[in-house]
Amino acid sequence: MKKLFLVPVLLLGMFLGNNTVAQVVLDDIYAPDHVPNRKPIPYAYLREADAMYKKRVWRVIDLREKINLNLYYPTSPIKDRMSLIDLLLNGIANEGVTAYNTDDDRFTQPMSRTQIDNVFDAVEKSQNYTDENGDEQTVMIKGEINSSEVKQYWLKEDWFFDRKHSTMNVRILGICPIRFYVKDSDDGEDAEARKTYTFWIYFPEVRRILADHEVFNNNNDAERRTFDDIFFKRYFNSFIVKVSNVYDDRSIQDYSLGIQSLLEAEALKKQITDYEQDLWEY
Repeated sequence: MKKLFLVPVLLLGMFLGNNTVAQVVLDDIYAPDHVPNRKPIPYAYLREADAMYKKRVWRVIDLREKINLNLYYPTSPIKDRMSLIDLLLNGIANEGVTAYNTDDDRFTQPMSRTQIDNVFDAVEKSQNYTDENGDEQTVMIKGEINSSEVKQYWLKEDWFFDRKHSTMNVRILGICPIRFYVKDSDDGEDAEARKTYTFWIYFPEVRRILADHEVFNNNNDAERRTFDDIFFKRYFNSFIVKVSNVYDDRSIQDYSLGIQSLLEAEALKKQITDYEQDLWEY
C-alpha cells in the first residue's frame, strides 16, 4: 500500500521539476500605488473681475543647476521613472498630448511627429557599407532622439493677484524644451553648441501626465514627488528672460548683456513681488 502511495508523489515531483513556474518578484517592500494614481491638484476658480493685477512672464529653467537635476535625470528610463523630456515625448507619442510650433508661443500651430523628429535630427539617414561579396550597399537608418541634449526649458506663465483670496498666484501656461547640440558637420573640439527651441506644450493639458510620474527625491525614497508637484509648489530654480512690455514683448537680452541681464531679471522679479507687499499696511 505504501508503494502505491509513493508512485503518484514521485510522478508529481517529476512534473513540477520539469515545469517550474516563475515566481512573481516585487522589487520593493510594498506595492507602490500612491504616485501612479495621483491626479493634478485643480486650480481654484478665478473670475476676471477678481484678477486685479496680472503680468505675463517668460523664464528659463537650466537643468545644469543642482536643484534642477531631478528634471534632467535619468537620461534613459529606469522602470517607470524617466526624465521630463522623455515624459513629454512619451505623452506626445502615446497619450494624445499636442506639441505646438515655436514660431510663436500662442499654441496655434500643432506639430506632427515627423516635424518633432526633424527638430531633434532624428530622421532617416543613408549609410553605405560593403557586403560579403564586396559590393557597395546603401541602407536607411532611422535616427533616434537624444533626450540628454535638452538642457533648458522655457516657461510661459501669468502672475496675478486674486483679490478674492488676497494672494499673489501663478499659473504656468506653456513649457518649451531647449536643445543644445553640436552637429556632425561642425569641425574642431571647440565647436560652439547650437541652440534650438523644439516645441511648445500647453501646460494645463500635460498636467494629468505630470501628476502620475514620480521624480527622484535625494533625501527620502519613500516620499517621491511628482513632476506636477515640482511645478505646482515651485521646487525649481529659474531666471526671468522676458516680461510683457510695450516694445513688442522684447526680451531682456535685446537691451542688456551679461551680468546686467541678471540684474534686470531680478529687478523685474522684485517689481512683481513688491506689488503684493505694497497692498498691505503694517
